[in-house]
Amino acid sequence: MFASPAYAQAAGAAPPSTLQALMASPLPIMVVILAIWWVLFINPQRKAQKAQRAKIEAAKKGDTVITAGGLIGKVIKVDGDEVELELGPNVRVRALRSTLSEIRPLGAPAND
Repeated sequence: MFASPAYAQAAGAAPPSTLQALMASPLPIMVVILAIWWVLFINPQRKAQKAQRAKIEAAKKGDTVITAGGLIGKVIKVDGDEVELELGPNVRVRALRSTLSEIRPLGAPAND
């Protein structure tokens, strides 16, 4: 009696795939970007800093060193966190080991 007319209904949209569902959220994208950033920038920088720190800790008598201030000298004495450098004839200074920026082993050529 009061029946409504039947209209053809459109098929429902297919549920999104798992990949589409993941990419709809910004969190997975940010995790991927962070992982790429870690691999390309952060990890190599940490490795380089660790190698530099080990090189400075291995400074010994006779090595030629360059300080962060640009002074070039020869290590005369190593005493804990301090090194005594000879900058020229009868010119000796004490410097903190942490201020050394480059170590050239005895007999190594200059990096010019």
